[in-house]
Amino acid sequence: MSLFVAIEGLDGSGQSTQTRLLRKWFLSMGEKCLATKEPTSGLIGGLIRAQLTGEWKSNPEALQLLFAADRAVHLDKDVLPALDSGIHVITDRYLFSSIAYGMVNLDEKWLKQINSQFRIPDITIYLKVSPEECFGRLKRGRSRLELFEREDYLKRVHENFMMLSREYKNFFIVDGEKSINEVHENIINLVKKLME
Repeated sequence: MSLFVAIEGLDGSGQSTQTRLLRKWFLSMGEKCLATKEPTSGLIGGLIRAQLTGEWKSNPEALQLLFAADRAVHLDKDVLPALDSGIHVITDRYLFSSIAYGMVNLDEKWLKQINSQFRIPDITIYLKVSPEECFGRLKRGRSRLELFEREDYLKRVHENFMMLSREYKNFFIVDGEKSINEVHENIINLVKKLME
């Protein structure tokens, strides 16, 4: 059975690293695996990235509708065909990011509604790293911060993720402040349990 895994977290929490390591682990087990991310590298994803970096601006509702449109294409073109072919899929960010980040400015029910038709992952892993630590990592690692990369904003997003973790099944919290290898081991243990 192919698994659909979402790695979630605040900006700077290490999702990209853990996505890469988990893909490598699947491959080492002789399993086929696709690692992907949202926003995608497609046309709509490009519009989103341009807004995140400040190249253009729209209201929060328009941005969330772009995220949903990008996700619809992502599922149709990449995620679902891979899963149907028996390939595991790991996505670095998915619909819970849209809801957690979007809820800072927008209505929770509306955000859930525009994402209601999308497949829920078999397992969602939230890398729990304090907003202060994430913000520090971002400041050290980037010359310019993106739209949502403010400490006060990240605190609210973190609270939203914690709330979502209580609402949805197969939504696990992993301590993202441990070493990269420890975080990876904890993720593998969760995935193994689900595979059994």
